Amino acid sequence: MRYLILSDIHANRQALEAVLEQAAGRYDEVACLGDIVGYGADPVFAAEWVRANAKWIVRGNHDKASAGLEDLEWFNPAARASALWTQDQLSLDEIDWIRHLPRGPLPLDGFDLMHGSPLDEDEYLVGVREVVEVSPYLERPLSFFGHTHLQGGFLLHRNGVIRLAPPGPEETEATLEIQPDTWYLLNPGSVGQPRDGDPRAAYAVFDAGQRTVTYRRTPYDVLEAQRRIRAAGLPDLLADRLAAGR
Repeated sequence: MRYLILSDIHANRQALEAVLEQAAGRYDEVACLGDIVGYGADPVFAAEWVRANAKWIVRGNHDKASAGLEDLEWFNPAARASALWTQDQLSLDEIDWIRHLPRGPLPLDGFDLMHGSPLDEDEYLVGVREVVEVSPYLERPLSFFGHTHLQGGFLLHRNGVIRLAPPGPEETEATLEIQPDTWYLLNPGSVGQPRDGDPRAAYAVFDAGQRTVTYRRTPYDVLEAQRRIRAAGLPDLLADRLAAGR
């Protein structure tokens, strides 16, 4: 079985469509690590596509915010404005669907799906220190997480924790072979709002039979995504950052 692992789509239709075009024929099932909506200008499209096509989904913090499950006091002004706007765009049925998405970790075929960490769905796993702290709570050797918008992740071995790098700026993919006696926390990166300095949409494909994870990047129409954000009256920051991948 080959799994298309998507995370942090953030209502970016142009990025999602580019990913699906590039990934066509490379996967059998879809898993989503949350933050389907928020920031971008196409929450209805993103929510309806994930609802129709992703067999396994965990919720993200922006999903919760857009469904009225999160206190917006803790969001920065741009994220708060986006969450309130998104609430107005989604139908009651779509909001109800988001409200009932499970929190991670969600077990699937020998691996786990989560948005943040195994302890806290809203926790950012950015550095080695955070990974070391949560490692005793991992239930399976392979887990996929999102939330940070940083493609790569961590390899956990008895000799320590190693950070895994994404494809370089001149590369479209990088493949990792899953080794026995090693634990992995892997981040497919953000489809709709990368923050690792590479503006290309990010995702991963996990081949359970071959035991490989392929990180992939694809360019998309950033200018159109920016135009739609501004046309919706959302904060300029949400459009500007797409070009920088920050």
